[in-house]
Amino acid sequence: MAGKLMHAVQYDSYGGGAAGLKHVEVPVPTPEKDEVLLKLEATTLNPIDWKIQEGVLRPLLPRKFPHVPCTDVAGEVLEVGSGVKNFRTGDKVVAMLSHATGGGLAEFAVAKESLTVARPPEVSAAEASGLLVAGLTAHEALTKTAGIKLDGSGEHADILITAASGGVGHYAVQLAKLGNAHVTATCGARNMEFVKSLGADEVLDYKTPEGAALKSPSGRKYDAVIHCTSGIPWSTFEPNLSENGKVIDITPGVNTMITCAVKKVTCAKKQLVPLILTAKAENLDYLVKQVKAGKLKTVIDSKHPLSEAEYAWAKSIGGHATGKVIVEP
Repeated sequence: MAGKLMHAVQYDSYGGGAAGLKHVEVPVPTPEKDEVLLKLEATTLNPIDWKIQEGVLRPLLPRKFPHVPCTDVAGEVLEVGSGVKNFRTGDKVVAMLSHATGGGLAEFAVAKESLTVARPPEVSAAEASGLLVAGLTAHEALTKTAGIKLDGSGEHADILITAASGGVGHYAVQLAKLGNAHVTATCGARNMEFVKSLGADEVLDYKTPEGAALKSPSGRKYDAVIHCTSGIPWSTFEPNLSENGKVIDITPGVNTMITCAVKKVTCAKKQLVPLILTAKAENLDYLVKQVKAGKLKTVIDSKHPLSEAEYAWAKSIGGHATGKVIVEP
């Protein structure tokens, strides 16, 4: 593919939102020794993609401009680097690219073998691409931080999931139920039946007084909160937690870090825990297998062609997508 051009979508500076995206022709990337070249079939957008454009991680990300955003992709292997051992041309895969270099809003992309997993025919490209940042975040929050055993063999836990109809939230509800947890969830009124259909035991409309207070209708205290939104103070969480309950913040900001530090210094039993995703291929493989087995599903809010990527971008920025927003080259 050396020397060939491809359609890609990029931005040249911080800010600008959907209007800042530009459709360009750029060279098809060449895989390094430990990489595979993919013909992309689906790319999923995540809030972190447009937040990087807004400059929340300035000056660390993106590494340079212009930047082709997005990291969560599924496609077919076209070429393999000389050191790649587990994949060959023609394999269908799902892969996570680096946030530093991006590359997902394009026809082709290169991915590290270490974060690439086989995709069985029972799992569509769109379903698989949704599993990466969102699915892996839900998985890590529940298993590593909350201590839930997804085979159901662990102790019973009462879990609260905020913004449960969104990308991370809708996976978290399903995975928590695999672990036999009791799930209370919050979402907007229009999505309450949807969240119940995912398996949530109790669903709160976040705009009602009860929902805003996060109180379990059955009076439960939460052993863990998978916090998938923002703007809720610690004082709202604290009275709803069990003795050793913890709030796992998947979008931690400065206030989260300060509260976390104070709780540690004072040796408080109730904790606020920031989660920074550590992506692992073995966890992604587990999620893909759960989708294949029918135990986990990716709910797709909308699909957009690459030629209309700006509409997908605007949809994600709007903050009310139910499930995942997908771009298909």
